[in-house]
Amino acid sequence: MEAIICIVGFLGAGKTTLLKHLTKKYTEIGWQPFVVLNDYENAYIDAQQLTQEQNPTWIKALHGSCICCSGIQELRETVNRIPKREQGITLIEANGTSDACALIEFLGVGLEPHFLPPVQISVVDVSNWQQRGEHNELEANQIQVSSLIVLTHIDAVSELELQKATESIQKINPKAAITNMSNLDLLLLPKLKATENHVEKIDHLKSHWSSCSIDLPVLASTEIIQQLCSLLPQSILRVKGCCQLTEQENYVYFERKPNGTCLIRPFNGIPTTGSKLLTIGPGSNPNVLQSILDRLY
Repeated sequence: MEAIICIVGFLGAGKTTLLKHLTKKYTEIGWQPFVVLNDYENAYIDAQQLTQEQNPTWIKALHGSCICCSGIQELRETVNRIPKREQGITLIEANGTSDACALIEFLGVGLEPHFLPPVQISVVDVSNWQQRGEHNELEANQIQVSSLIVLTHIDAVSELELQKATESIQKINPKAAITNMSNLDLLLLPKLKATENHVEKIDHLKSHWSSCSIDLPVLASTEIIQQLCSLLPQSILRVKGCCQLTEQENYVYFERKPNGTCLIRPFNGIPTTGSKLLTIGPGSNPNVLQSILDRLY
């Protein structure tokens, strides 16, 4: 029987980082992970970065819909088409606005019999836990039915802040185990059981924020990327993209973190969709993005 692990969490919490970690570690011990990624805008960018740890034929990107509602049928069909492997495990990364309760409820219906019931892992950025303003309800919802909660950005908080965040998480989901990435037990994850927690429903349509993307030209420097990220409206919750820099052959990947800082690192290969700027959240509008880019050029 093959385990299905769904990774959920708020935008920028560290889901893709956890996914890369799990993919790499499972491959190293001889397992064959199949990865499914979901995003509103261009999941192919994140999928291409995983090819450093994973054979591209074992990665599937789903974008343009939300897998907990409009995209659930496509997700279920994708999972059912995954071939049987000797040491298989399926890892699904949901987009950062997914209704985690609806996802785990709907995904488990109609799967092929060689799959175990899906189990959910939540990634929680403790440095921003329940500091999302009007989005606190969504962030809390995303841990309600998780069997395991992985804390990230621990080094950015004090011991007291970590303790308070942990206690707050335990009040919402007292049955979940809580750990961090360095203490994850790979062999225990496939043995996790789905939770039987009672959940509080949310109006998920409230979290279906706008999203958009624009093409990027060759940019002069990393400083231009940093300026671009800083000029984008703060209401935009997720900023990421890839582009080429002047006099550099290789592409770079960039993202604006929740605290406003801009992270830039090498991109794996050449993006199949070309250079892009992607945003998710209120204020995401291609005209707004283009006008800000035009101010820099």
